[in-house]
Amino acid sequence: MFDLSERLKTFNAPLLPEKVQLKYDGMAENAFRFYRGTCHLFYEDLAAAEALPLSPLAWICGDLHIENFGSYKGDNKLVYFDLNDFDEALLAPACYELARMVCSIFIAFDNLKIEPEKARKMAQLYLRTYSATLAKGKAISIEPRTAKGIVRDFLTAATKSKERELLEKRTISKKKKILLSLEDERHFKLNLQLKQELKAHINEWIASSSDGPYNYKVLSAVFRLAGTGSIGVKRYLFLLKSTNTKNKYLLLDMKQARPSSVLPYIDVQQLDWPDEAARVIGIQHRMQNVSAALLSTTLFRGEPYIIQELQPVKDTLKFKLLKKDYRDMYQVVDDMAALTASAQLRSGGMQGSGTIDELMAFGRDQAWQEKVMAYAQQYAETVKQYYRGFVKDYKRGSYA
Repeated sequence: MFDLSERLKTFNAPLLPEKVQLKYDGMAENAFRFYRGTCHLFYEDLAAAEALPLSPLAWICGDLHIENFGSYKGDNKLVYFDLNDFDEALLAPACYELARMVCSIFIAFDNLKIEPEKARKMAQLYLRTYSATLAKGKAISIEPRTAKGIVRDFLTAATKSKERELLEKRTISKKKKILLSLEDERHFKLNLQLKQELKAHINEWIASSSDGPYNYKVLSAVFRLAGTGSIGVKRYLFLLKSTNTKNKYLLLDMKQARPSSVLPYIDVQQLDWPDEAARVIGIQHRMQNVSAALLSTTLFRGEPYIIQELQPVKDTLKFKLLKKDYRDMYQVVDDMAALTASAQLRSGGMQGSGTIDELMAFGRDQAWQEKVMAYAQQYAETVKQYYRGFVKDYKRGSYA
């Protein structure tokens, strides 16, 4: 097997070189962010270890960790708390999703200097609640009326977020026009030809797609940086203005869809999706209770992209904010476990997934939990070892 630097450079080679450097900068911040940026390492090592117990096949998001849950506005205009990243999604053994999530608990707790015993108890809670929800066979959803504790507060605040606040953060006024701001550290200037092509493409998408917003036109476009694992893919942000409602604007995100980094390391027959963007939103549709607003796909310069509205309510629950209150942390992890099981139940029996009965039986059989826990805890130590090696090489300039 190649050494760590070779594995990282090989995986990131197809991405935009100048943005990959920013990805490495982010991964050097701490072990948890390194973990977020190296999903491919996790599955490569998991395939070599063959350490997990047998489990039913399920539709999984593939890169589940504690900061891949968050709020978003559904296409029914209501706000939900749910899994919110499906770039790596595919059909795989259910335990794969659990091992990655539980490993993230151990890494995050260690990063926050929380005692190992508390991390273990939280991991056990996650697996218990996941199993109990599966065993019942009924998927749940979480929105402001059904949420509890800090998730309820989080969704209530998200519901009150206004488009105007988002616009003020992302835009500037110039010569009586509103444009996307290049002062935002997440926004980058596009060359003129690409910018014109993109604007024309989105205007055509608005005019021709049933998923597009009616009566809008593109005012401005920038390159957008977001996340950790997805830094380096082509991603654009558009400011749209209504053509028939005064001072009505939308922000639209368009993100390149690449093959799942999980795929090379599993031996499971996948659906023949039209393209990678269709895979991402197809699995997102079946796993989420309600889909995100304006969720769609497009082809630009022959490459597949995912389109969705950038919303004032779409946000990630930052786990470090929960450190002060163990009860809040307990409730959030409990919710995350129930939502993981619900996403698998909701898509149960669909095109290769285990049936609802098979998933329920897996939930009732708790003998597998300790094996998942042991692997996740052991792999968390491997990640920390990788991270130390990465930082050492990073400081020496190996990734420059």
